[in-house]
Amino acid sequence: MKSIAVLPAICCGPETDPLTVPERDALAARFKALADPTRVAIINCLSAADEVCVCNLTETFDLSQPTISHHLKILRAAGLVESSRRGTWAYYRLVPEAISALRGALGA
Repeated sequence: MKSIAVLPAICCGPETDPLTVPERDALAARFKALADPTRVAIINCLSAADEVCVCNLTETFDLSQPTISHHLKILRAAGLVESSRRGTWAYYRLVPEAISALRGALGA
């Protein structure tokens, strides 16, 4: 019979505190928001700048403004981005703490 190698545990060891239910739910919501390739690309675009106008995102992705706004609404609800208004335009930026939490959850 062929034996199967057992992988060493890389998380949830005695030195790792388990997530609380609210922490787990927030983390899952953030990953769920990133389940769409366009939203991943938007996060990538925002990571390259301090903030980006929604008009630039519309041009970059060749999508309609309502479609971009829909994606941004989901990212905002997940706490990954925040926005500010200047006149008729909205400017978006990453929430560094949220991105760090994702990075930490991945062990990166």
